[in-house]
Amino acid sequence: MIKLQIIGNLGADCIQKEINGKNVINFNVAHSEKYKDGQGNLVEKTVWVNCAYWTDRTAIAQYLTKGKTVYAEGFPEADGYTNKEGHVSATLRMRVQNIQLLGGNSDNHTQGSNQGNVSHAGAGAAPVVKTQQPPVQTDDDLPF
Repeated sequence: MIKLQIIGNLGADCIQKEINGKNVINFNVAHSEKYKDGQGNLVEKTVWVNCAYWTDRTAIAQYLTKGKTVYAEGFPEADGYTNKEGHVSATLRMRVQNIQLLGGNSDNHTQGSNQGNVSHAGAGAAPVVKTQQPPVQTDDDLPF
């Protein structure tokens, strides 16, 4: 089995569709890396991963917005195609099994420790969607 794990930022708001009676949430995750090449030039490389999360429970879709940082894991898939210039290229895709919101974006009600967890209980089982609100902290909660 090959498993893919990614952490990155969503490039756009997710798109929720129904295909043949099944729900799918599509989103793109970008990961950028900076390094110096052999000549000492700073190079920035961005890898995009097209993600598809097939689920009956789509509550997490409202939180998958542009700029949000996510952790996702699942199974990789690749597609080859010929681009406009006639060059053969490939696209990396992932069939998402688990997803977790890590933060990002400036939206106050979904920032910081507010997380959405989506996981499968097993093959053929419906995914479980949990959205945890950050705890409300009062003076009584402080240890001093």
